[in-house]
Amino acid sequence: MSRRQFEKPAMRDPRLDFFRGIGMFIIFIAHVPSNAWTLYIPARFGFSDATEVFVFCSGMASAIAFGKVYSERGWLLGTSRILFRTWQVYWVHLALFLFLLTLMCFFDSLGVFEKSYVSQLNLHKFLENPQQNLIGLMTLTYVPNYFDILPMYIGILLMVPIIMALRKFGVLPPLVFMFVLWLSAQFSYFQLPAEPWSDRAWFFNPFGWQLIFFTGFAFMAGWIKPPPVNKYLITLSAIILIITIPLAFHKIIKEVVFIQELRRDYDDLIFKTNLGVLRYIHFLALSYICWVLAGPGGQWLQIKKGIASYVIAIIHKVGQQALSTFIAGMVMAQVFGVFLDVTGRTALTYTIANFGGFICLIITAYVVSWFKSQPWKIKHKQRLKMLPE
Repeated sequence: MSRRQFEKPAMRDPRLDFFRGIGMFIIFIAHVPSNAWTLYIPARFGFSDATEVFVFCSGMASAIAFGKVYSERGWLLGTSRILFRTWQVYWVHLALFLFLLTLMCFFDSLGVFEKSYVSQLNLHKFLENPQQNLIGLMTLTYVPNYFDILPMYIGILLMVPIIMALRKFGVLPPLVFMFVLWLSAQFSYFQLPAEPWSDRAWFFNPFGWQLIFFTGFAFMAGWIKPPPVNKYLITLSAIILIITIPLAFHKIIKEVVFIQELRRDYDDLIFKTNLGVLRYIHFLALSYICWVLAGPGGQWLQIKKGIASYVIAIIHKVGQQALSTFIAGMVMAQVFGVFLDVTGRTALTYTIANFGGFICLIITAYVVSWFKSQPWKIKHKQRLKMLPE
């Protein structure tokens, strides 16, 4: 694959890490059990949510991380790099499951709570037949709903070699493949089993969600040119976002019978499992508005002075360490859910729980970043200073 087939950006786009960081905070809020703050996250005002942000930005990040390997070292080594990353995410998924299962078992063993936290995550079935379900866990044929994002990500990563092989024949083949695969998912031609005791499929169908991932991948790789900034596209995107508010906001849906009936008519078009087309359109409109607001090259996200600069820097850091902060968020969401059960759910305790989770995400991002910098290694300049003159 030539360099012209994959044009890697000269530097990391600041918009990528910023919006991915925002997504991590929203995902945490959404996963805290019975969290009142979930009534005000973007998903309540439109068809798409932070999952689309996470997957789209992951596609962009993958284009940066893996694209250069494909273009400079060839398809075989590029695919080897993908398989290595897939292997890492696979074990992260298993570790997250086992850690949270252990944590929920610990809370249940205390005997002070009226409910079972194992059952709250629907993990009691796993403990009833661990022999069969361990096999399902390891083969990804047992995927509980709370643990379904990373398996979906694994499935999409395994499609990258196919996309990159098709890219050798031009831009059109991989784009057609993306669309046909997504369209097939809409008619449930491709389903993956989620548990051995029923016919339930994965909640996030990777064959549908790959469309969001590879859209981000294609933009970052330079296969698709970004849309121009003009008043017509801005107006169209704004209209789409405004129209969807009454169709998505729970209080309006609850009170207006017409909208309830209308949603039933187009339910498949907003179906989250297969990435319904209206979710995709809504996300494109939302991302375009955010892209415009960020300014050319994300210049409004590169403020150097004032408190805003520190806030933006923190959000960037969380976005840079997205996998680690995602895992931390999934764990802390359950921990703070227990906290709310103990203290009661009031405006104050909701604030403590949510901001406590934010702090945990931020600490995780900075600690992981510090470890990745490998400070125990002697830098080249330091090594030169240590040499005798």
